[in-house]
Amino acid sequence: MIPRTAPTSIGPAQALAEALTAEYAAIWAYGVIGVHLAEGARQAARSAEAAHRTRRDALILQLSGGGGQVPADRAGYALPYPVTDRTSALKLAVEIEERTAGHWRAALPHTTGADRNRALAALTDCALRATRWRRTAGVTPITVPFPGRPV
Repeated sequence: MIPRTAPTSIGPAQALAEALTAEYAAIWAYGVIGVHLAEGARQAARSAEAAHRTRRDALILQLSGGGGQVPADRAGYALPYPVTDRTSALKLAVEIEERTAGHWRAALPHTTGADRNRALAALTDCALRATRWRRTAGVTPITVPFPGRPV
């Protein structure tokens, strides 16, 4: 499962590597989430997975091109609770986006320029997606004051 927060004393490459690890876990989780959803929600899960895959691929290219260490993906990830139905799948979708947003938020102070812009765009994307999942799940409030910030 995606850790709740990234380490605090790291450099830009390590911050991006931590975000990559979160992207790996998000992609894996959407495979579990999608099978418990129907119609529009299932399509939203596919779109979310595709967005995370695109971000993962860009990070791998960036880190490997810059001579940085690219963390390996795992074969599987532990879920925080069983996902057995639509309700638990939507709950996990919200949590995945919040945790991934947390890693991108943690990368912000360690990055500059284009890397910082990408981290902010990723944080925003995850926050918006978490809001959409909350709305789909009927969770209130549907927004949070500081996306990606540990509660």
